[in-house]
Amino acid sequence: MQPSYRGNVLILAISQALMLSAIVLAVTLGAILGGVLAPDKGLATVPIAAMVIGTALASLPAAMLMARRGRRAGFLLGAALGIGGSLLCALALTERSFSAFVVGHLLLGGYQGFANYYRFAAAEAAGSSRAGKAIALVVAGGVVAAFLGPQLGQWGRDWVGAQQFVGSYLAQGVLSLIALILLSRLDLPRVLVPLGGNSRPLAEILGQPALRVSIFGTAIGYAVMTMLMSATPLAILSSGLPGSSVTTIIQWHVVGMFAPSFFTGALLTRYGAPRMMQAGFILLLGHVLLAVSGVEFLHFLSALLFLGIGWNFVFIGGTALLTQSYRPAEQMKVQAVNEFAIFGLVAVATLSAGWLYDRFGWITLNLAALPLLGVALLAAIGIGRRLRLATAPL
Repeated sequence: MQPSYRGNVLILAISQALMLSAIVLAVTLGAILGGVLAPDKGLATVPIAAMVIGTALASLPAAMLMARRGRRAGFLLGAALGIGGSLLCALALTERSFSAFVVGHLLLGGYQGFANYYRFAAAEAAGSSRAGKAIALVVAGGVVAAFLGPQLGQWGRDWVGAQQFVGSYLAQGVLSLIALILLSRLDLPRVLVPLGGNSRPLAEILGQPALRVSIFGTAIGYAVMTMLMSATPLAILSSGLPGSSVTTIIQWHVVGMFAPSFFTGALLTRYGAPRMMQAGFILLLGHVLLAVSGVEFLHFLSALLFLGIGWNFVFIGGTALLTQSYRPAEQMKVQAVNEFAIFGLVAVATLSAGWLYDRFGWITLNLAALPLLGVALLAAIGIGRRLRLATAPL
């Protein structure tokens, strides 16, 4: 990468760390505070679901805006949504308004919807030969979020008098403001807009088996991870463990999500995207086995660590497979479909997490993920074999 490219990737990695710190803080506190504010305990995860819905709703407009105005304009608008969402959540806690708390998380999801294109911007800046490493480096920025997000939740708990956790969301807004300032320094190449003969019809693009497996596999991996992670704080507290356990377990889960990115790029180069996805699904299945084996601290900790690492392998492998399935002029529309499909499914999974947990419990919630993970693993194995046959010498 040229020096300017390195600078862009560094800004995107730091911005990723700041954005994910805000999101991890919301995940850590959202279900717990949602359960306090909601009229029904079964609605506890609705704020988290609203955040995911916001991500899905923002994905298509974000792609359209960036196609017309460039990546930087979209990223700045996303950071502004993060600031607004944080302030609204703080106000909602002051007024004890569940509906305002949900809308605040919806705006935070919009922030994430724009920021999810950071990894694609890094790939474009780095060039096709280094795209995998650039994606992994940006995703690795989330390691900071493992510690900063949950800690801000605890540090800000009593900052504003008797209004618990209002300070946490105000601190979250500061993170978004810092990201906005950094993103204003980006100098990215223009996004290529589809041109007549250079762009195939969307139906033809989506007809590619590799692209379908990429979208399906990433969506399943992300949905399962978010569904189980959002219910974890509720399960920890109901098992009798102290509230401090939530912070520690979520921290190490997020470490599992992002720390492997420091070497995932090298693994991707050596083993290829399909095998990375396969390894990820096996780890996600391992999470289920650990989660149903008990409700002690080490059960939650080890299970959530597997959940994070498994997600990382699926997410980066799926993203790399996606970038190999379209032409430069097709990138914006394919990326938009990818993000909308992933976070649409994630929204459904997260919205059902609180209800499933409240009605059926932690074990059933985990077992419900098994068939989804099994089908996704088989799909990843199938596309791996297909690609090997296509490239094998005659």
